[in-house]
Amino acid sequence: MSVHTLTIDRRLGPDRGAWRRLIARDSLLRRVDWLLLLAATALSVMGCLLVWSATRNRDDINNGDPQFFLVRQIINLGVGVVLTAAVMWLGHHRLRSGVPVYYAFSILAILAVYSPLGTEINGQRAWLAIGSYTLQPGEFAKLGIILAMALVLAAQVDAGDRVYPGARAVIQALALAAVPLAIVVVDDMGMAMVISVVILGVLLASGAALGWSIGLIVAGAAGAVLVWALGILDQYQLDRFGAFVNPSLDPAGAGYNTNQARIAIGSGGLFGKGLFQGTQTTGQFVPEQQTDFIFTVAGEELGFVGAGAIVLLIGIVLWRALRIARGASDLYSTIIAAGIVAWFAFQCFENIGMALGIMPVAGVPLPFLSYGGTSMFASWIAIGLLQSVRMKRPLSA
Repeated sequence: MSVHTLTIDRRLGPDRGAWRRLIARDSLLRRVDWLLLLAATALSVMGCLLVWSATRNRDDINNGDPQFFLVRQIINLGVGVVLTAAVMWLGHHRLRSGVPVYYAFSILAILAVYSPLGTEINGQRAWLAIGSYTLQPGEFAKLGIILAMALVLAAQVDAGDRVYPGARAVIQALALAAVPLAIVVVDDMGMAMVISVVILGVLLASGAALGWSIGLIVAGAAGAVLVWALGILDQYQLDRFGAFVNPSLDPAGAGYNTNQARIAIGSGGLFGKGLFQGTQTTGQFVPEQQTDFIFTVAGEELGFVGAGAIVLLIGIVLWRALRIARGASDLYSTIIAAGIVAWFAFQCFENIGMALGIMPVAGVPLPFLSYGGTSMFASWIAIGLLQSVRMKRPLSA
C-alpha cells in the first residue's frame, strides 16, 4: 500500500472501507457511463428551456399559463429519470424474461389508437387520449421491436449453439418486427421510417448473413413503391413529399413548415437572438415548434453555436452508445445497444434534417428535446438499457 493511500485511509478513519468499495474498479460508480448520462441530461434540460420558449406566448394551447408546458416537460423528465434508474437497478438480463409481455403490450397499445381511445393529430391517428394527456404508443413499440428481435436473434448464439443467427431465427425476428411496422405504416410514415431503420440496424448488429440486410433494403424499396402506386398514402403525406422535392411548389401549404423553419434557423446567425427573444418563435410562425420543429427554436435563439452544441451532445450520446455496444458481454446486449444507436441516429437526423429542408417532413420528435411524455419516457428507458449493458460488460472492456 502506498504512502498516499495510507494518508487517505488515516483521514477517512473507519469509513475507509466504504470509500474503497465506492471507487473500486467494479463498483457501480465506476461502471456507470457518466458522460452518456450527462449528455442526455444536458439535452433534456435544453429541451425544457426550448419548449418553454416555444409555448410561453401560446395562449391558445397553454391555458393562459406561460409555464404550463415547462412544468409538464420537467415532470416528463423526472419520470424518465426514474424509469432509467429502475431499468438500471433491474438490469436488462433480469428483464429478459419479461420481453414477450412488453412486446405484446406495445402491439396492443398501437392497435388501441384505432379504438375510441385513439385520437388524430395533424392527420395522423397515432395517439391515445387519456384525460388531458396524449400518449404515442409507437415510441414504446420501437423498444419492443429492439428487445424482441434481440431475444430471438441472440438465443442460440448466447447459448453457444451457433456462431451467428440462423435463417430460422432471422425469419422469426423479422416477423415480430413486421407486425408493429404494418400497423403504423398506415397512419404514421415517420414512425414507420424509424422502425425500418431500427430493424436494419438490429439485423446488421446480430451478425446475420449480409444477404438478409440487402434483401431487407430491396424489400423496403419495393414496398415504398407499392405503397405509392396503390395510393395508400394520404394526400397530406403526398403533399409533404412533393414539398420536399420542390419547396416552392406550395409555399403557403405543404411547403410552409419547411420554409418557415429555414427562415427561423437562418435568422439566428452565429450566436442567436437570445433565449426567449426569437421573433419567429414569439410570432408563432413555425407550426408544431415545441414538438417536431423544436430545433428551429435552438437555431433562432441560440444560433449556430447553440444548435451546434445540441448536435455535439447528440454525437456524444451516439459515441458512448456505440462504445457500449462494442464492449457488450453477449450478443443480446450488443443488439440492444446497436438498435438504440440506429433509433437515435436516424430519428435525430430525420428531425434536424426536416428542419433544415434536407429531409421530408415526417412528424418525428427530437429525442430528449421535443415536448412529449412518451418520447421522453422511451428515450430515458433506452438510456437505462444502455447503462445496464455497460454495467454488465467485462472489466477489461
